[in-house]
Amino acid sequence: MTQAKSPPPGDPSRMGPTRISTLVVAALGAAAVAWLLISTLYGGFPRLPWLPVVTLAALAVLEAYAAINTRGRIDRKPGRDPVNPLLVARFVVLAKASALAAAIFAGFYAGLSGWLFVETTHAASEDRPAAGGGLLASLALVGAALWLERSCRVPERPDDHEPDERDSRPGQR
Repeated sequence: MTQAKSPPPGDPSRMGPTRISTLVVAALGAAAVAWLLISTLYGGFPRLPWLPVVTLAALAVLEAYAAINTRGRIDRKPGRDPVNPLLVARFVVLAKASALAAAIFAGFYAGLSGWLFVETTHAASEDRPAAGGGLLASLALVGAALWLERSCRVPERPDDHEPDERDSRPGQR
């Protein structure tokens, strides 16, 4: 009977940490799209709503709380229950997805804010606080999501680096 081996570290099917470069490219693309849309369509829209800002900020708070709680449970701090591995896997997926979504929102709000600060109309000056708040809330969510992703890592133990005696015997894999 053979045991299933985990993929080697360089295997592309293995999920790795979120790359900052991916988030930056997504944000820059969203900023460009937002700038183009707002520069051609502005004027026919109602004022910017605050609901997305509040939602992004609430998600950032919830993910930051999950990061603190999960890290304590993985480290087995006193008074904390052991963590369910499936819950940690779900948190990692949530963190990766929300980091990318928040980067897109941050780019969109950055493009929107940039254009609103260039525009000198009264309507643009009224939309600046919501656009700035959206940018800050999006950046907070990116930070909280990356923190949650990092909190889900299993700490390395000293015996993790020692080869297993089964791996050192010839003919056995």
